[in-house]
Parts: sequence; structure tokens; C-alpha cells
Amino acid sequence: MSIKRIQLPMTAEVVRSLKAGDSVLLNGPILTGRDAAHKRLVALLDEGKELPVEVKDQTIYYVGPAPASPGHAVGSAGPTTSYRMDAYAPRLMEIGLNGMIGKGKRNDDVINAMKKYGAIYFGAVGGAAALVSRSIESAEVLCYEDLGAEAIHRFVVKDFPAVVLIDAEGNNMYEIGPAQFRAEQAAKEGK
Repeated sequence: MSIKRIQLPMTAEVVRSLKAGDSVLLNGPILTGRDAAHKRLVALLDEGKELPVEVKDQTIYYVGPAPASPGHAVGSAGPTTSYRMDAYAPRLMEIGLNGMIGKGKRNDDVINAMKKYGAIYFGAVGGAAALVSRSIESAEVLCYEDLGAEAIHRFVVKDFPAVVLIDAEGNNMYEIGPAQFRAEQAAKEGK
């Protein structure tokens, strides 16, 4: 299996070329944010106000990074469980967000929005937060500093490892993977 190097921000063509199960190395700027920041962004949209960050064509990493140790841009930076952003993600995709990074399943509303607006969901490695943080070359707080680690940051990443969990066509590794496993097991057992 080959690993695809992806330059961020992604074009619509790149998003559509990626398929569930693809291993990727992400390079370039990404935004960060968790549920508190997402709630604020959607509230601004609901009020017809301008967002403090541009989300069009951006990828957002669901993370609350630990403070940086000397010589590093951030401390541990493992993915947050993504379902916490499910209430907000479709609205951000509607205005152009085309990539999300996290862990765990997404609900049907998110998957339908991904198909409608052309977005992709990457899985980052949970449990290896210190290792993942080595791919983060720089970090700056863009807004919502009062949220601490949950503020919206801009990270610049180099060879950030991820897997396409759900592609822009709605193909979902949380469904495909178990089905493939069952088929392989049945074949081994001669069924």
C-alpha cells in the first residue's frame, strides 16, 4: 500500500481523489478546534456575523494540544473524539470546510454533508499523541484564546500521518473494515 503525500489546503480535485482506507501524510496549514470553538463559530454564522478564521478549503484537526516542551511547537496532540463536533460540522462544510481530522465514527448528517459539499474525514492515531505532535512544525493561536488548549490554532504540519476514514463519496472504513475482516475470516475458515 502506498502512502499519498497531500499538500494543504486541499483542492476539490484532491478531496475527490482520496478514497476510504488511503494512508496519507498531510503537509501545510491546518486549523484546530474542539466543540467549544465549533459552537462559537456556528453561533456567529447563525447571527449572520463574519467568522474570526477562514474555513473555506481548510482542514480542521479536532485537538486540544498540551503545552509545548522546549524545542517543540506543541506538546502531546492526539485527536479528540469527533462525534462531539457532529452538531456543528455540516454547517462548516456548507461554507467550505473540506477536511476534518479526528477519531471515531461520524453521524449520518455529517456523512451526508461530506457527500453534498465534497469533504473528507481523516483519522489520526489515537494513543500516539506525542508521536503525532512531532509532525507539527509550528503553532499559533488564531482566536478564542480564553478556551486555552481548545482555542483555534493554526498548525503547520509536515508528514502528519492519517488515514482516510470516510471519503467524499461516503465510503466509510467503520463499515468497510469490519466487512472485509469478516470476509477474510470466513475465507480462512473455508465458509
